[in-house]
Amino acid sequence: MTDTPSLTDIDFYTPPALEGLHRPGDVLRLLPTPTPGLPYAGPAWRLLYVSRDTYGERIVVSGTVISSAVTDDPDASVVVYAPSFHGLGGPGSAPSQRLAAGNEPDIDQIGAALARGWHVAVVDGEGLGVHGRGPHTFLAGRVAGQVMLDLGRAATRIPALHAQQSPLVLWGYADGGRAAQWAGDLQPGYAPELAVRGVAAGAVVTDPGAILPLVDRSPWPVLALAGVIGLSHAHRNLPLRHVFFDEARPLIDHAGDLSAQALCLRYGHRLATWCDRPVWEDPMWRYVFEQERTSHTVSPIVPVHLYHGRTDAIVPVEIGRELVDDYRARGVQVSWTEHDGDHFRTRTEAIEDVLAHLTDHLNTPANHAY
Repeated sequence: MTDTPSLTDIDFYTPPALEGLHRPGDVLRLLPTPTPGLPYAGPAWRLLYVSRDTYGERIVVSGTVISSAVTDDPDASVVVYAPSFHGLGGPGSAPSQRLAAGNEPDIDQIGAALARGWHVAVVDGEGLGVHGRGPHTFLAGRVAGQVMLDLGRAATRIPALHAQQSPLVLWGYADGGRAAQWAGDLQPGYAPELAVRGVAAGAVVTDPGAILPLVDRSPWPVLALAGVIGLSHAHRNLPLRHVFFDEARPLIDHAGDLSAQALCLRYGHRLATWCDRPVWEDPMWRYVFEQERTSHTVSPIVPVHLYHGRTDAIVPVEIGRELVDDYRARGVQVSWTEHDGDHFRTRTEAIEDVLAHLTDHLNTPANHAY
């Protein structure tokens, strides 16, 4: 691990070459970072660390670890937080960059966790932040879960945080909720040494193949396009871009470099504008969607809290209810809250309820050895 305060922003996000000894969770680069406007924030660091992609190959990803200013507990808990969709790329669009600039959209969630005296590790995700690694693999579940768990590993290895023995919880909403849910499922096999005590995940997409046609017909079809671009990058060993018109491919490449706001401004058309066939009917894409469905072969061994807005027009509440039923059938300890709001209101209105459940998770004795 190198502490590199003299690096420029561009230098910092330019990934070093991985060597044979590097393992998931290893910190490659660490830099103190400002977090203007973030309440209850103590010292914070941007970092590059090692994780694995969809195929299990090692990758370099970025993130932020923020200490809480309201605790001096050497064993303070760590929340590994996966933000909702920030875009596919573009300068300054990664959460670590937006936190440093003071314009992070999920400041309420992060600040509320810091106010509890918890440290917070904020995921960028594969393809955001690190130069030359985009576009962001939006909706790719396995890599999102692995990146989240490896940030938990990395946080425990920052000497100044003193979190080597700290319990962790995982939290996310929408695409971040999908990441948290996958991380919870994968943790027993992927990172069994982590002291994970619980998971909170809201508006979880369990099957991209089912959700893409719904959002393509919604007021936010750009999310369908972003999902196709993100998944095609996550599964880049497969020839998935054959569904795009030849004339559309330069525009699709451009979309992979844009933030969420820029995507909404420039790409508000349905997939039929860009594709010569329905993606969800293509045999190769059906294979990918099957790979990206929530796994029924692994289950979390810690409590899970799921939540959803009853009037969610992007991820229908029925999807969350089905996941609750599935978890219960598998013997997972799961709680469920339906909020009155839509997708966007629930994102913030659920914060206090989520924190209450995470507190319960942290106060529950661990049910397995670490």
